[in-house]
Amino acid sequence: MNLVQLVSEKGKRQVAARTEDGFRVVRRTRSVLELAHAAIDAGTTVAAVAEERGLGKAVDVDAAYNEGRLLPPIDAPDPAHIHLTGTGLTHLGSAATRDAMHKKVSAEKEENLTDSMKMFQMGLEAGKPEKGKTGVQPEWFYKGNGTMLVAPGAALLSPAFADDGGEEPEIAGIYVIGPDGTPFRLGFALANEFSDHIMERVNYLYLAHSKLRPCAIGPELRTGKLPAHVSGTSRILRKGKTLWEKPFLSGEDNMSHTVANLEHHHFKYEVFRQPGDIHIHMFGTATLSFADGIRTEPGDVFEIEAGEFGLPLRNPLRNSKAEKVKIKAL
Repeated sequence: MNLVQLVSEKGKRQVAARTEDGFRVVRRTRSVLELAHAAIDAGTTVAAVAEERGLGKAVDVDAAYNEGRLLPPIDAPDPAHIHLTGTGLTHLGSAATRDAMHKKVSAEKEENLTDSMKMFQMGLEAGKPEKGKTGVQPEWFYKGNGTMLVAPGAALLSPAFADDGGEEPEIAGIYVIGPDGTPFRLGFALANEFSDHIMERVNYLYLAHSKLRPCAIGPELRTGKLPAHVSGTSRILRKGKTLWEKPFLSGEDNMSHTVANLEHHHFKYEVFRQPGDIHIHMFGTATLSFADGIRTEPGDVFEIEAGEFGLPLRNPLRNSKAEKVKIKAL
């Protein structure tokens, strides 16, 4: 089942489910988070709760998208309880993309490999452990909290101090932490893990800085398992015309880690198992327009789509105004 969150023409929150003939409102439901908690309490799934509540009238989700009424497929009353995180160098081909941004490898000896290539090799060798065993931990990064989560159609704001603002087409896992600290996966969504690649290229230790940017997910939350093979397209539109376009692949068939291994190494930390928190964890990519020499401009529109995830994720790029932050002593 695919779910979307939106605001009705009358200003009321709604959740709608995709059906064979379009979207229909999930009755008596104002948020996907509400469905998640009901599923945890009942020991069932989000899809089962939605089906039990029943589907009502049809809703024009395309119109809501065009009118800016779509919401991220998960949100919370207090955005500080949403954690935006991710992993890198997890996809076949991702090491070559990353390595090209840092250093050309001309030697075959282990000691001459970049840290990116070493990390990628670790994933190839031990990122898909046998069932019941723990694999190698991936590269991990923090993006921010829910204040940096952008709705489908809304602008991705690049800070005034940024060197670049580029897309990263990814799949994100969506999780809610239960009352006893158990992580529950609701499903998966498309994600644009928006980053500053010029800053990262200066020195790989700037990766942490380069990731502290807004990101977008959705529009649809796909419940159930992630398909083993996901094929999609990432593109940039400039003044209504396609500036750049390239396919991207995801799913475990195209990854050097299993989803379970990535989940384990995120949720092994107790700080990420606090009851009531929401986690949006992005699984990485191997496709970047930056790697093809594209430099984005304000007004460009990022568009990411994959058939299994329904509607494309579309967001324009905007630059934020410069802010002068004054630190006050108490």
